[in-house]
Amino acid sequence: MPPHLPLTPLHPGAAVALVVNAGSRRGAAALPDVRRLLATAGPRRLDVHPVVRGADLRPALEAAVAGGPDLLVVGGGDGTVGCAADLVAGTDVPLGVLPLGTANDFARTLAVPTDVASAVDALRTGHVVDVDLGRADGRVFLNVASLGLSVGVTQRLTARAKRWLGPAAYPAATLAAYRHHRPFAARLDFPGGDHAPLALDDLLQVAVGNGVHYGGGNAVSPTASVDDHLLDVYAIVRGRLRDHVSIARFLRDGSFVEHERVVHLTTRAVTVSTDRPMPVNLDGELAAGTPTAFAVERNALHVVVPAHSTAARLDGRDGPR
Repeated sequence: MPPHLPLTPLHPGAAVALVVNAGSRRGAAALPDVRRLLATAGPRRLDVHPVVRGADLRPALEAAVAGGPDLLVVGGGDGTVGCAADLVAGTDVPLGVLPLGTANDFARTLAVPTDVASAVDALRTGHVVDVDLGRADGRVFLNVASLGLSVGVTQRLTARAKRWLGPAAYPAATLAAYRHHRPFAARLDFPGGDHAPLALDDLLQVAVGNGVHYGGGNAVSPTASVDDHLLDVYAIVRGRLRDHVSIARFLRDGSFVEHERVVHLTTRAVTVSTDRPMPVNLDGELAAGTPTAFAVERNALHVVVPAHSTAARLDGRDGPR
């Protein structure tokens, strides 16, 4: 972390910008408490930017950043946080995350509490670390980019389902998507030369992970990290139903990557091409399409993590070579 960045950016005298996506699962209900709790910390300036419509999110974030805050606090789900990360990546503005969405996988990776009061307190007592960002043809993703089954899941995850079912909406949507999945073939090329090209057939899914968690708490792999300067890449080959049930049992801890029908490797860059054009899911948003070039942007984002968080255990190191 650069020495001029404060260890605890939420302090008396700080200029704080707050953007809350009121359309996120808990955003509207949490806004009054968040505003009050932040004000209690005694910042010299607190600029609040509530967002009601999705189309207003980026303009609100741009306005917040243009105000020159010492800390940008964002309340919402992974899509909201990802949009903010894209704007402050490469700058000195640290990002504080309030998990007000459905999955909140980036907040889970950082060990940010889901309780609003505890999450705000973590901004006051925590510290700033550097984490990596994933890029898919230049577009940011925090957690995982994927194609195949996950796209079908995203298409079935309606706002109403997420609001009413919460995290339970993910397994329900996965089951529905699995029933209608069409297998595909993919080629993986590695511009860094660290792996030979891979041609894979009869696939269920290909995923490229930057963070640790995705899909409401599943783990990318047992060794995944948000600051190891590597992407975790896995491909699931279609099999019998019992194979997929076996894989699903180990999604939570990431050990599914050891299954015989899963190909797993790490790299800094990979290009994925498919036998037909396919949409790519970036942290729950369909925002790209194959062929897609994926890369990791090292130490791109300053984020506030709780004092006890081990999310950025490699912070300040060069990481794997």
